[in-house]
Amino acid sequence: MNSPVVTGAQPGGARARPDFERIALLLQGGGALGSYQAGVYQALAEADLHPDWVAGISIGAINSALICGNAPAKRVERLREFWEAVTTSPLGIPYVAALEFKDDMQRLFINQMRAMGALLWGAPSFFTPRLPPPFLPTDGPGTLSFYDVAPLKSLLERLVDFDRINRRECRFSVGAVNVRTGNFTYFDNTTHTITASHVMASGALPPGFPAAEIDGEYYWDGGLVSNTPLQWVLDARPRCDTLAFQVDLWCAHGELPHDLLEVDVRQKDIRFSSRTRANTDFFRRMQALRRCAAKLLDNMPQALRMTPEAELLAQEADRKVYNIIHTIYRAKSYELASKDYEFSRRTMEEHWKVGYSDMSRTLRHPEVLQRPQSADGVFTFDLAVQGRK
Repeated sequence: MNSPVVTGAQPGGARARPDFERIALLLQGGGALGSYQAGVYQALAEADLHPDWVAGISIGAINSALICGNAPAKRVERLREFWEAVTTSPLGIPYVAALEFKDDMQRLFINQMRAMGALLWGAPSFFTPRLPPPFLPTDGPGTLSFYDVAPLKSLLERLVDFDRINRRECRFSVGAVNVRTGNFTYFDNTTHTITASHVMASGALPPGFPAAEIDGEYYWDGGLVSNTPLQWVLDARPRCDTLAFQVDLWCAHGELPHDLLEVDVRQKDIRFSSRTRANTDFFRRMQALRRCAAKLLDNMPQALRMTPEAELLAQEADRKVYNIIHTIYRAKSYELASKDYEFSRRTMEEHWKVGYSDMSRTLRHPEVLQRPQSADGVFTFDLAVQGRK
């Protein structure tokens, strides 16, 4: 196995644990873009910022399993094994790291050819095409897809220690959608015995991948309803002082499209970004109200505090603090709508390196790891906004 792709300065080395009760890592879905999250995790691990809770959707669920399902010292290595396995050329074409491109148009052409290869031949150790495609009725939802993901199950069972996940050394959550009811579900190791099927359910994006069967029900990719696990973690009880690293693979902000290709890219970014910023803004408003409720309860006469209305208010009151550190992959101009299924080794290496760099730069800002002092008790950070230097 190759050594990690990133060399040079470390993002701070070992440090004292930040003054929070919980460190959470939240990983959005995004297919081949997911190696960006692996680079982010490498930077966090080198800074000795090991999460207590990892939650993910789709490819974020797979990365979450690779992290939670291995000892801290092995996690980056297992992430590398996974991403190198799934980005090996299905045609056996060797990866040449020294190859350079003249311009973005040349790179766009190569990327599109590699994405076409994934559509035709699949991705090694991940998915293979069903031949012929199941256009006619089949035995059930578990085979209604263009690709078979049996290779992914074998790879997960080799690289992930599910016994470790179920020992709850680190909390683990992945989101999926019940095909029959349309209800969004989180499979959490505090309430479920996690297997490879739960992880694959979170990434079962139709019609490419088949629904995953769990306890007689079938599940599709959680990104169909919400591609971001932020709310699940922030709403959890009991509430804790939380340092949350939200790693997004789709950027909601972008330029107006100029052609139909750009229209396709733009709608995909908007759809799968899942309104992370809007959710964060709503959470800030709710926290301001919860902290106000806590102050009112402190000064409320005892007789009034015994009323049902005050008891209901007390259930929502919250004095905890939250840092939400938002890291977003921003695609290059030559990455079109196929960027989530362009499984080439070169692009994987680039995404990994950018993720590592973005988190390394983020951790250079000391306020990221400090408890917030604002009235609402919430601090948000986005490298593209606050960390331009």
